[in-house]
Amino acid sequence: MPGKMVGHRILGIDPGFGRTGFGIIEKVGGDWKLVDYGCIETSTKDIFVQRLEELSIQLTNIVKKYKPTHAAVEELFFAKNVTTAIKVGQARGVILLTLRQARVPVFEFTPLQVKQSVTGYGRAEKGQLQRMVKMLLGLKKPITQDDAADALAVALTCASSLKMSAVFRK
Repeated sequence: MPGKMVGHRILGIDPGFGRTGFGIIEKVGGDWKLVDYGCIETSTKDIFVQRLEELSIQLTNIVKKYKPTHAAVEELFFAKNVTTAIKVGQARGVILLTLRQARVPVFEFTPLQVKQSVTGYGRAEKGQLQRMVKMLLGLKKPITQDDAADALAVALTCASSLKMSAVFRK
């Protein structure tokens, strides 16, 4: 239910400039449940700065619609293509700034941390990650959009991290 606040709601993001995955989970009772997921896509016909602007606009709309209490963004990791890595890094900067301007607390996790948290194995493959996301969220079938599945895994990692920080605060 967009707009209605129920406990913790986490927006997970797998950054990119052509396609950014997002996934929203919410604490219902003692379980994390899927709220929504998808990809923000920008047009290859637009110049790069327009694509960054579109990313910010669409992300702002998602934040306004779902009102997350926390956001989690995957950190950029190794890339073979330096130009692509720089552009993804710039998109990540836009994402972080957009979330900060919306006053959403942001957590960052490396791909290794996400895989370790969700599957128990830091070198897990995409299929393993998708199956665990399906299981942890009680879905009937796995999320097949890689970017969206990764974003949900990032959100689940944040959920686990929040739980652990609450345990240590006691």
